[in-house]
Amino acid sequence: MDFARDETQEDVASVAADLLGRELGADDLWAALADADLLSLALPERLGGSGLGAADALTVLTEVGRAGALVPALATVGFGVLPVLALADDAQQDALLHGVGSGAVLTAALSEPGRPFVTDPAATGTVSDDGVAVTGSFVAVPYADRARHILVPTTVGVVAVPSDADGVTLVASPTSVGTPEFSVRLAGAAGIRLGAGTDPAADIATLHRFALAAIAALSDGLLTGATVLTAKHVSERHQFGKPLAAFQAVAQQIADVYVTARTLHVAATASIWRVSEGLDAADDLDVTAYWIAEELLPAMRVLHHLHGGIGVDETYPLHRYSSTAKDLTRLLGGASYRLDLVGARCSSI
Repeated sequence: MDFARDETQEDVASVAADLLGRELGADDLWAALADADLLSLALPERLGGSGLGAADALTVLTEVGRAGALVPALATVGFGVLPVLALADDAQQDALLHGVGSGAVLTAALSEPGRPFVTDPAATGTVSDDGVAVTGSFVAVPYADRARHILVPTTVGVVAVPSDADGVTLVASPTSVGTPEFSVRLAGAAGIRLGAGTDPAADIATLHRFALAAIAALSDGLLTGATVLTAKHVSERHQFGKPLAAFQAVAQQIADVYVTARTLHVAATASIWRVSEGLDAADDLDVTAYWIAEELLPAMRVLHHLHGGIGVDETYPLHRYSSTAKDLTRLLGGASYRLDLVGARCSSI
């Protein structure tokens, strides 16, 4: 495969980077991304979108990560739009995706208590002529209070439940970076099952596939952005009459992080390409998720160290990068969990 962005992706990245560089507030930035049609790239033309592929849409997430921006792009595009397009029929897409191009938020419940990225959900779905009634509990659901629908894995497949439906209870939970996150309890909440639901396990795997690809895209940009920020700092900050970057120990540490960042970039790009092309991406996604869970936080700690005292200042941009990295690692289930999944794949060969 060619790891370089194509012309469309370069254009998308350029527009996104320009908006993200304007230092807008979170709400104004989200509105600006919508006005620039960056949230509707993957939407079909009948819904006002561009009909582009997953790789094009995920380019926006990479740029969001590179800027350390705190907007619901991961939840909406990666956890919402792309799984809906892959699983739902046209009528369901029209109902669920209407308004996304204007800034409507979507999200997904990927984890039950103690069970990250659950593949055999305890949450039950009862099918009737009126839809599906869902009962179950989930944790770490981003932007659930703002989301129009929450995609929920159940025993009957993936169900889109309105966040304000009867039987939905949201309890706020803290995050490292401070963005909204909730534990969600569903007690007979009515929703729409995506597609026919003939193979619930496959539908849940599809939800996970796009969610992991989206996390990979955001993490790729996140570490790249934090590395660039740190490289600028050590090249401009002087000690003993010369830039910090001129000291061998500093140069070695930033070089190590650069290698980690480039490895993540290759892994993320390969995973996203396979997902976008409709190929089997399970192995690539598991390896990429492990690399993120294992290496992202240690790399961020090195970057904090290279900043010295300013690195622990909550008002300094690096705080957004490292705190987002903490939340992503937690969402993935941690390094040990991800290593177990990789090991299971190796032992089954």
